[in-house]
Amino acid sequence: MPKQDKSAKQLAAELEGLRRRAARLEAVVPKLQRVQAALRDAVNRFNVLFDRTPLACCVLRLDGTLADCNPAAEKFTGYRTAECIGTNLGALGLLKGHDLFKAARNLKKNQTGEPSGPDVFTLHRKEREPAVAEISSYPINIRGDKFILSIVRDITDQKKSEEERLKLEAQLRQAQKMEAIGILAGGIAHDFNNILSAIIGYADLIEMYARQEDSNIRSSLAELLKACFRAKNLVRQILTFSRQTEQRKVPLEVAPIVKEALRLLRSSLPATIEIRQDIAADLGIVLADPTQIHQILVNLCANAGHAMRRQGGILDVHLANFEIDSDTTPGQPHITPGSYLELTVRDTGHGVSGDIMERIFDPYFTTKDKGEGTGLGLAVVHGIIKSHGGEITVKSEMGKGTTFKVYLPVIENGVEPAYEDHTPMPGGNERILYVDDEEVLVDVGRLLLERFGYRVTTAKSSAEALEAFRAAPNKFDLVITDMTMPMITGDNLARKLIGIRSDIPIILCTGFSELITRDRAVEIGIRDFLMKPLSAKILAHTVRKVLDID
Repeated sequence: MPKQDKSAKQLAAELEGLRRRAARLEAVVPKLQRVQAALRDAVNRFNVLFDRTPLACCVLRLDGTLADCNPAAEKFTGYRTAECIGTNLGALGLLKGHDLFKAARNLKKNQTGEPSGPDVFTLHRKEREPAVAEISSYPINIRGDKFILSIVRDITDQKKSEEERLKLEAQLRQAQKMEAIGILAGGIAHDFNNILSAIIGYADLIEMYARQEDSNIRSSLAELLKACFRAKNLVRQILTFSRQTEQRKVPLEVAPIVKEALRLLRSSLPATIEIRQDIAADLGIVLADPTQIHQILVNLCANAGHAMRRQGGILDVHLANFEIDSDTTPGQPHITPGSYLELTVRDTGHGVSGDIMERIFDPYFTTKDKGEGTGLGLAVVHGIIKSHGGEITVKSEMGKGTTFKVYLPVIENGVEPAYEDHTPMPGGNERILYVDDEEVLVDVGRLLLERFGYRVTTAKSSAEALEAFRAAPNKFDLVITDMTMPMITGDNLARKLIGIRSDIPIILCTGFSELITRDRAVEIGIRDFLMKPLSAKILAHTVRKVLDID
C-alpha cells in the first residue's frame, strides 16, 4: 500500500510538471507565432525589394551557380531567369577574361563569409552592347542554406562621362601645349626673320655690286636667295600651323608649290623611298593660301613617308585637272559638280585598316608611337581643304598602300605670279629716316636705300628717331621703322611722329608681332606694312609706291 501511494504522488508530481511545461509552452506559442509572422514579413519584404528594386540583383550558390535573379537583372543583362537558373556564372558568358578571374576570386572570398566589392566589371549582355557595372556581393542565409547576393549597378554612362572628361582634359593639355608652341614660334619667327633680313639684304647688295660677267657669283647668289626665301616660307608655315598668322587666299597656280614642296621633302625622306611626280600642263587656277597648300602636301607626304620608312617604297604625287558632274563623284557624293584640281598622293606602305579609316581625320587621333605624332596632321589637312571649298578622299589596302585625293575648286580669275618680276628696281633722291634696334639691319637698310639713290638717316632706337624727327620734322620725306623695339614700339613711334607731323609717310616692318596687323597699321595712319625678311626688290617698290602717293 505505501508503495502504491508513493507512485501516485510521483504521478501527480509528474502531471503537475507536465501542466507547468504546457503552460510555459502555451506562453511561448504566441511568441513563436509572432517570430514566424515576422519571418514571413521579412521574406515578403525581401521578395518585394528583390523584385522591385531598379538595381539588378542575383542570388548565387556557393559554387557560382545562379539560383535566382530579379526583373531588373533580366532587363539589364537580356537573360531570362528561367533560361539561366542552374547555370554556372562562368558558362553563362556574362563575364570573360580577367573579369571572370576577378569574379572567381570574389566568390572564394564570399565563401568564407566576407563581402566583396564594389568592383568594376564589363558585362557581355545578350544581344546588346557590353555594359560597365559595379558589383558588390554579400553572403546570406536562406532557410538555413548559404547563398551569395550580388547587387549590380550600371555605371556605363558614368564611365563614358569619365572617359570623355579624361579625353577633354588630354585635349586641353594638347591645346595648351600648342599654345605654348605658338608663343615659341612667334619668338623664333621674329629673331629668325631678322637674321634672314640681314642675309637677304647683303646678298642683294652683293648681287648689285657684282659685275655682269661674274656669272658664277650671280648664280650662287641667286641660289642663296632662293634658300633664304624657302626659309622665309618655312617660318610662315610654322606661324600658320600655330595659328599665328591669318589665311591669305589669292588666285594661284598650284604646280610650282607642289614642285617646290617635293624638292624640300626629298632631303627629309629616307633614300629608300623613291619620289615620282606627274604634274600636268595647263592646269586650272585655284583661290587658295599658298602656304596652306604647301602644308597640305607636306603633311600628306610626311604620312606616306612614315608608312614606308622601314621597307622603303614609292611615293607618287600627281596633279591634274578633273571634272566632276552628277554622275562622276570621287567617293564624296555631296561634292559640288564643277572643275577641280585633283592632287593625288599615293604610297606603297603598310596601309590603313578599316576600323582606323573612320577616325583618320579626327583631331588627336594617331597610330604613331608616343612622341612621333600629335594626331593633328590629317585633321589640319582636312580643315584647310574644307576652308578652301574642297574635298579629300582616302582609300587604303593593308599591305599595299594608301591613296589620298584632294579636290580644290578651279576659278576663272587671273593668277598671282609664282615668281618675282624682272622689272628694274625704282629709286629716288628723297630723304628717309630708317629705324631699327638691330645694328646689322640698320646697316643693310641704309646701304640698300643709298644704292637706290635715297639720302638716309639712321636711328638705332625709337627714342633716337623721335629726337631726330622732333628736331627737324620737315627734314624727312619718309620714315621706315621696325615694330618690335624696346621702350617705344614701332606703332607707338608712328603715332608720336604723326602727332608731330600728320602728313609724314611711314612704312612699318616686322619679323613677327601679335600687337600689329595691316588693318591696325592703316588705322594708325601708317602707309604700308611689310613682313620681314624683305628683298631689295620689295623694299624698292614699296618705298617708291608710298612716296608717289602724294
